[in-house]
Parts: sequence; C-alpha cells; structure tokens
Amino acid sequence: MASAITFANPNFYSSTFSPAFPRTLLCPKPRVLYSNASSSCFTTKCSLSPRPPYIPHHIPNPDYVRIFDTTLRDGEQSPGATMTAKEKIDIARQLARLGVDIIEAGFPAASRDDFEAVKSIAMEVGNAVGDDGHVPAICGLSRCNKADIDAAWEAVKHAKYPRIHTFIATSDIHLNYKLKKTREQVVAIARDMVAYARSLGCDDVEFSPEDAGRSDTEFLYQVLGEVIKAGATTLNIPDTVGYTIPSEFGQLIADIKANTPGIENVIISTHCQNDLGLATANTLAGAYAGARQLEVTVNGIGERAGNASLEEIVMALKFKSKLLGGLHTGINTRHIYMSSKMVATISGLYTQPHKAIVGANAFAHESGIHQDGMLKHKGTYEIISPEDIGLTRSNQYGIVLGKLSGRHAFRSQLMELGYDLDPKELDDVFWRFKAVAEQKKHVTDDDIEALISDEIFKPQVVWSLGDLQVISGTLGLTTAAVKLIYADGTEHIAHSGGTGPVDAAYKAIDSIVKMPVTLLEYSLTSVTEGIDAIATTRVVIRGENSQTATHSTGETFLRTFSGTGAAMDIVVSSVQAYVSALNKILGFKNAPAKKLEIPSVVKNL
Repeated sequence: MASAITFANPNFYSSTFSPAFPRTLLCPKPRVLYSNASSSCFTTKCSLSPRPPYIPHHIPNPDYVRIFDTTLRDGEQSPGATMTAKEKIDIARQLARLGVDIIEAGFPAASRDDFEAVKSIAMEVGNAVGDDGHVPAICGLSRCNKADIDAAWEAVKHAKYPRIHTFIATSDIHLNYKLKKTREQVVAIARDMVAYARSLGCDDVEFSPEDAGRSDTEFLYQVLGEVIKAGATTLNIPDTVGYTIPSEFGQLIADIKANTPGIENVIISTHCQNDLGLATANTLAGAYAGARQLEVTVNGIGERAGNASLEEIVMALKFKSKLLGGLHTGINTRHIYMSSKMVATISGLYTQPHKAIVGANAFAHESGIHQDGMLKHKGTYEIISPEDIGLTRSNQYGIVLGKLSGRHAFRSQLMELGYDLDPKELDDVFWRFKAVAEQKKHVTDDDIEALISDEIFKPQVVWSLGDLQVISGTLGLTTAAVKLIYADGTEHIAHSGGTGPVDAAYKAIDSIVKMPVTLLEYSLTSVTEGIDAIATTRVVIRGENSQTATHSTGETFLRTFSGTGAAMDIVVSSVQAYVSALNKILGFKNAPAKKLEIPSVVKNL
C-alpha cells in the first residue's frame, strides 16, 4: 500500500476534534448548560436576535434573514463525508440549537437509507421545541419528478414545518447537454411539479432553477413567474458552479426582484458554490440585493470547492449589519465553534488552519508586532472575540494536567473545555488520559479533545483494536501482528508483511475482517507540538460492494467512508482510523431497518 503521509502542526486553537452532539455542552460567558436530551437551557440564555414567526412565503421583519443549512445534503456530497443516520440526527439537533431556520436534511430519493435518515430528522428534530420556542423547518430535496417529490414529502411531512425543495436546470448548457429539453418543456415541468408538490398537502415548496448563474435572465423571469403561480413559496437562485462574481450575483438578485411577476409573494434565496472562492461574497451581495434566505453549510463543506460557509455569513452579517442595511439572523453564534468541530469530526473533513472564523489559527497571533498590539488592546488585531463563537481555552483555576492528576481535576478541565460526559464516558476517557500522561510531561487541551474524539465520538463498534505489534526497519521485511476484538468478544489474530508498518497492519486487518476495500485517502496530523505529540489519522475507504446512492444529478455513485484515530504512536493511530472507517461502513451496511412507513417509491430504491 503506497500512502502519502502529511504532517501539519496546528498551533494554539487546534481544530482536530469535533464532538458529536449527544453530550452536554457549555456555552461560555454567559455560561449556558444544554442537555443532550432536549434543547432546554437551564441557566442564562445567550442573547439572540429576535426571530419572527415562521411563515413559508413571508417574513414579517423585512430585515430578518433566514439561514438554510444544507450540511446534511450538499455537505454530505463531499467525498468521504458519508454519515450514518444517527450522525445526521446528532448534527441536526446541533443545527437546531445553533438556531438554523431550515435544515435540508437530505435527498430522500437517493436511497432507502437517505429516506429513513430524513424522516427520522423530521420526526425527532422537526418537532423538538427549543428553549426559545424555535422549531426548525425540515426540508427534503427532490428533482422535478413525481417519484422524487413523493419520497421527499413522505420523509418530511411529519415535521412541524415540512418543506419540499424541488429543482430543474435552466441554463442552456444544461438544457442542451444534460436534460436535452427545450425551454418550453422545462417551464412546463417546473410549473407542474411545484403544483404537484402543493397538491400533496405541502404548504412550503422551494423551487431552484439549477445553474441560474449561467441562465438567460429573461428565461429565468418566465420560469420563476410560472412556479410562483403554481404555489412556490421560496425561490432559490443557485450559482451552481460558482460562476459569478459579487457584482454579477447581486445584480442578478436585484433583477429577479424587479422583473419577476409575483415576486413580492415569495422569499428570494441564494445558494452559492465556492469554485472561485467567492461563495461568501456572492451570498452577502445577494442578501444586500434583497435575498432573505441564504443557503450555507457548516465549514463551507460541499461538492468540489464547497458552499458558502455558515460561520462566515453569520458573523459577517452580525458585525457588518449596519452596512448591510440592518440585516440580522436568529443564529446563536456561541454554538458556531462546537457545530464546526462536530461536523468536522463526523464528516472527516477537517478545516484548514487558516479557515476564517473556525480555523486553528483564526485567533492565533505569532508575529511580534501583532502580539504587542494584542497585549495592549485585543481590538488591534481581532475583530471577533473567540467567545463570540463559543470558543474558550482559558483555565480560570490554573489547573495543569499530568500523570498525577485525579479524576476530579480531569473532569473540571473537561467542563472548562465545554464537555460534560456521563460517568462511563468520563471513566473511559480518563484512563486513556492517564496512559498518555504517563508518557507526556504536560497534557494539553488539544490532547484531551483528541482523546475525547477518539474514545467517545466514534461509530458503532463492530471491531475494536486489541493489540498491535510491528517490526520494521531497513534490515528486513516489515511485519505486523494485529489482534482485533469482535462485538461478541471473540478475539481474532493475524500476521502480515508489507512495505511499511501501516501497510502491514492494514493487510493483517483485511485478513481478519475480510471486506475488500480501497484506501482512497490517508493523512496524519500532529495535534500538538513536540516529539511526544498525539497524532490524529484520517482515512477514506470505499468497499468493493459499497452502498450505492443516487446523486441529485441522477447519477449512481458508490459511497465512501472516513475514519479517524488518535494516539501517540502513529501506527496505532493509523490502525484505529482504519478500524473506525471499517466500523462505519459495516454499521451503515448492517444497520437494522427502522420501523418507518416506507412508500413504495422508496422501497424500490
């Protein structure tokens, strides 16, 4: 196995860990305790902008901007970002706590698994009332055909605020080469399918003219006018391939607002891809021009170069509200950092250190000039305080953890970092911490978070690592002996040779698990500085008989699965990541069917 190993050394605020959210989390300064069982707030609330009542086609406050999050749909289409149903529900719960107005939970017609995940989110998250009374709308994507729309409605209809989002391409390049249809045919399909969605009993229908950024504007006005008459409540204008620049996209929104008949009766939305690195700028230009729904993903994940980033959009609106005409959202920004970490770990798509708002270096200052300015006044080089997004690393008690630290001190430090684990979870992580502390003089916050990620927030355990021994060097063949423990407690041991210790270990694991897979990506990152740093490994694999699903374009594809591991030994970390990925693919493949009512159109997927 030939694998490229990459090393990075993120400093200060490392973004290696993202907690999956069935946990109790703390919202720092003011301190807010949120339970994993509900979204109840037991102490002081974090301040939020007023949220108007949810009316599908109208926002009573003209300055309020709805945040439509598509992390679970467009975001999951990133290679290796496949999530299990449980992981999707965990993220949806966190998005609700974050204050997202609409959650696009998935593409129900893609597969039976996707249908079940969207329906579970609709039933659970789509009916859970937050402490401030907020319940997010739950949306399902569909192409403009009855089968897709039926699947979407069956999946979302149990939510308090269900929405169907249907789309068809309108650019000439898509009409000629993909759809092979005339403009007249596309207008008829769009109109009829929006009307069909409304006929099912759905009062909230979003329509998107795919590739609007490259579509003829006069044709756009025609299509949009027809779907408004058919009952669309939101018109989403996608820059599907990230083609436009801010002046172009802002003008497009303004022109649509000025020239589309009936536009005053619907909400205008934006969906900007990041192919030219302009998704955030284009989205803000669209909002300034009159859009009142913005489609985003956490960390900006998504196909190709990704989507407009939720955290960038929200913080830009918060800090430049006056310049943008007083626009504001209902997002609780103190949950941004935790949402970012959660999505990064579950999706396996870690943020680059220099990522705006949530990157490891976003609040790190190394230059002497910058450090001097920060010491004199933080405002010299920081326009955002870490606390604004829920990030705090200060230790008010002066506790430094080491091998002599006890359980109470360890739990106190976890609480400072924002994690309140149950007794079993605390015990599991504590003994992992003690093992690391025996080998490290000082255990950092980043070390602790990496251990929590690896020990607590991992997929359903089918196989777990028992023991590992490797022999490598320049004098002979590298060999590895691996002991894996199956879910029923049985132990399986295998030996194998390889081109290196990781290759040998992976081959030994393959001989035990007997699931043919292809390793697509392998990366290794040090969590902290120093020779004794904890290493975090990420792998992406695809099974030869992997789960298939249907893309929104209609293409069938094989799912890919990521896994992560963390240990001071890079080979152990690599093995843990590989086993984690195998567990995810096995858990996805063998998950028992939920007792949900599955429509016939979905049973055949």
